[in-house]
Amino acid sequence: MASLSPLLVAVLCLLLAITGRLHAESCIGVYWGQNGNEGSLREACATGNYKYVLIAFLNQFGNGQIPRLNLAGHCDPNSGGCTFLSNDIISCQQDYNVTVMLSLGGAIGNYHLVSKEDARDVAAYIWDNFLGGSSPNRPLGNAVLDGVDFDIEGGSRDHWDDLVRYLKAYSTPGQKVYLSAATRCCMPDYYLQTAIDTGLFDYLWVQFCDIYCQCSLSDVDTFFRICDQWDSMNVSKVFLGLTVHRGNDCVTPEDLVNIVIPIIKHCDKYGGIMLWNRYSDAITNYSAQVKDYVCPDRRLYSTAATLVASSSV
Repeated sequence: MASLSPLLVAVLCLLLAITGRLHAESCIGVYWGQNGNEGSLREACATGNYKYVLIAFLNQFGNGQIPRLNLAGHCDPNSGGCTFLSNDIISCQQDYNVTVMLSLGGAIGNYHLVSKEDARDVAAYIWDNFLGGSSPNRPLGNAVLDGVDFDIEGGSRDHWDDLVRYLKAYSTPGQKVYLSAATRCCMPDYYLQTAIDTGLFDYLWVQFCDIYCQCSLSDVDTFFRICDQWDSMNVSKVFLGLTVHRGNDCVTPEDLVNIVIPIIKHCDKYGGIMLWNRYSDAITNYSAQVKDYVCPDRRLYSTAATLVASSSV
């Protein structure tokens, strides 16, 4: 067995150390905020299981309404009772490298946009109250969220593309506004397709466990076909959206790891998975079971490992 030169050993060790950290980082998104029994935001981030946490939901806005954030049993943001979450948000971002975003919409709420000007006003409100702007009454305190998620399940179909453009216009080289959307697995999406077509979304969470598309492992060709669909989308990364409940998972952790992930990892735009929601995940421990298997392959890690193997022969 040939010995490795000291320089090559040092380079390989550095590569493996860097890629090992990349490999360990999560690529899972989760919705938080709709169950007071799911634990704190800081606790969710501290698990190390999530890369993206979506605070749900701003479910009243548009058409001249006073915007309202609903955080279920956690606190009342509309009376200033949730400003303590600022420290949790900052901890998630700085201590755990989690991207924290505000989610708009949800299944229950009163939200719709009636004009381009309405979209502009809503974008300005979100910027001033949740992102990098300023307001004396920020519902979540002074922490600056990383972006905005669209979970649009009702209201009008119009002007979401305008809202996306206005929000993205606030991005700067030093402070990017990330945008994501939860979409039906049946594309084109009924509410958000024109917004998706802008090409301004960074992430799509494609929901495979809803009334329109139930995952079926009896036809694994389904997961081969979605690669072509995902890779044709005008978006940076696409995530497999799953609902997890005790004893009623859309896809069990075992099937996800052994059947689904080996297929969809080959999609060029595959970015990871999204879970609804933190409460169910905390009960089932789903993310902890799959975290080490669901991230896209790290080619650098494989290259470094190959170099080590070949140089040791």
